[in-house]
This record gives sequence, structure tokens and C-alpha cells, in this order.
Amino acid sequence: MKTVWQEGLTGFIHGAGLSAMPMGMYFTDRAPDSPFAPEISDMPTREKEMENRIDWPKLFGNFSCAIGHIWRARKKQKAAYFSAERFGCPGCAFWMGFNKPQVETIIHYVSTGIPGRMEGELYCDSPDRLRRIFNEIDPEPAAGTYCVFKPLDLFEIGETPLFVSMFDRPEALSGVHQLVTFVTGDPLAVVSPWSAACGSLVAWPMHLKARGQNKAVLGGWDPSARKFFKGDELSLTVPISMFENMVGRWKESFLTTKTWTTVGKKIAKSRKVWGEFE
Repeated sequence: MKTVWQEGLTGFIHGAGLSAMPMGMYFTDRAPDSPFAPEISDMPTREKEMENRIDWPKLFGNFSCAIGHIWRARKKQKAAYFSAERFGCPGCAFWMGFNKPQVETIIHYVSTGIPGRMEGELYCDSPDRLRRIFNEIDPEPAAGTYCVFKPLDLFEIGETPLFVSMFDRPEALSGVHQLVTFVTGDPLAVVSPWSAACGSLVAWPMHLKARGQNKAVLGGWDPSARKFFKGDELSLTVPISMFENMVGRWKESFLTTKTWTTVGKKIAKSRKVWGEFE
């Protein structure tokens, strides 16, 4: 028997003006049949780093961004998956709960670098401050061997995602953003914390859920991952329980009013400008 969100999915997507099928994320011990996964690499743990057993040139030679794999899966309407062997980059391994604490080399790389050895990305003004931030975020351990993202319409009856990520431009996301408060009654139900783009899809939603906070996470701000988003596109990730309420109740909301019809015209104009349809 289909769930509420499966029954009402098509109508919700149309009513909210979303341009693409949302992606569901879940953990499993069974890898999906999909080509969209990073190459196998050796996990760079803190222990290996202290013992100087990490082959950094080889690790970075296998580098691939998680958002890139998810982007390809979105385009081809297939699954993308990650694991402690297939993580693509040390950041993804941390943000998806496969490896912590983060290694010192990456902490320096993401912040101010190491003089004479490597430039930093300058996403934080000191290694000490970034180390504290990472300790506060403290990603939940991966709840299975594989972290999988796949389009919601590929979920079979009986399959349930932990979280749902909607990728779209602000005109369409304005609707689901406002709908979050409609179904929760919480004006602070949407948060937008700092992280890598994959952290907005996994670590932060998991962090908030583990602390009993029913929150949506607005993400996609990471400059390093922007090349894997459409122009002006962001992400909004919600727990499946919240998504089910959104699908079940959107017809009671502003999404059926003249106000949203006006926004719908802007959504259509935006897509035309971007050449997505005539």
C-alpha cells in the first residue's frame, strides 16, 4: 500500500511549482545498482594521519564531490551512493558520518592552509575555530553501510527515505519554505547553517533529528560545490515525517491561492529565461 507522500507526490510537485523530482536519502547495507558513486579509496582516519600512513597524492587523485554524483543521479533519474570505501573526498566522509574526527590536514586545508605545503580554502579563519565547529556539529554515525540518494518516484512500496531534498530556484523554494511553517507552526523551522553542500543534505538534518528538532535545512551555499547546482539553485532538506505533512496538507495552504498563481508566473518566466522549456 502506498504512503500518503507516494500517493500525493505528483500533485504536490505540480502544486508547489517544483521543477524536478525530489531526492530521498536513506542508509542501507545493500548498494544500489547504479554507476553514480565515487571510486574506492582508503579512508584517511586520524589514527592513520598520526602514523603518517595516508597517501595524500593518491587520495586527492581519486577526489570527486558528492554533490557531483548526486547531480548526475538527478539528471539521469537514478541513485547515487556513498560509503566508507566510496566517499570521494574526506569532507564527504565526515559530513555523511563515515569518518570522525576530521583529520588535521583537512582542517588546515579548509581553513588557512599549511605554510609552504598547501594553500587553504579560507572557509574559516583558523584551524582552531574550524576544529571547534566540527566538534560542535559532531555528525551522527552513518546508520548503514551505504548512504543513498535517489528520486522519490523510484522508492518502492515499503521503502521510506529518512530525508527528502528538493533542489530548485528561490521562486519555487519560496513555496516549500513557507509550507514548512504552515505544517509545523514553527516560524524558526527552516535553518541554514554553515557546512559543505553535502553537510546540508546529511549531517545537519541528522544532527537536528537526533536532538529532537523538527527542522528543514536550506543549503547549497558551499562555493566549492556550486558548479554542481543549476544557476540560482539551492536545496531544502526535510525529514520524511515533515514531507508527508507537506504532501498531505498543501491543498489547505496558500499554494492554492491567487498569490501563489502570481508566483507561478515568475517560476515559468525563470524557467524560460534559463531555457528549460518554451
